[in-house]
Amino acid sequence: MDKIVEPQKVVTFIYSILDQDGKTLEQSDLPLSYLHGVDGKMYERVEAALTGKKIDDEVRVALPPEDGFGPHDAELIYNDAIENVPPEFRRLGAEAEFEDEQGEKITMFVTKIENGRITLDGNHPFAGMTVTFVIKILNIRDAAVEELDRGEVAEMEDAPNLH
Repeated sequence: MDKIVEPQKVVTFIYSILDQDGKTLEQSDLPLSYLHGVDGKMYERVEAALTGKKIDDEVRVALPPEDGFGPHDAELIYNDAIENVPPEFRRLGAEAEFEDEQGEKITMFVTKIENGRITLDGNHPFAGMTVTFVIKILNIRDAAVEELDRGEVAEMEDAPNLH
């Protein structure tokens, strides 16, 4: 009997994320694993599309912003004079982590440097975009009791956990 993706199974996969024109935005050929229906680490729409699939199946799922990376939030964009930003962050693509008064952390990326001003954006790079996940299932196995108790996949050399 073929193993199928269902709750309490560890699913190992590789993936690509495509934009609306089919251009690859992100790709991982390094296998990742998650605990189906248990750990909440997979997007709900993607998890639903994987349910019932088998090893070697490829699944394509379109995710609008509200089901994926969220809408683009203008309040997460910060613009300042470049001299007010530490030198190590004065380059395009630089990543800086900030913490607010409540201890919540946000990662911001330098997206623009122009006329002595720098722009940092706390939105996910795919925020506001409808993206398509293309997932190839590599393995399906029963979760170990310890994994179910912990609610996450045990670390394995061949397939890191999905975080």
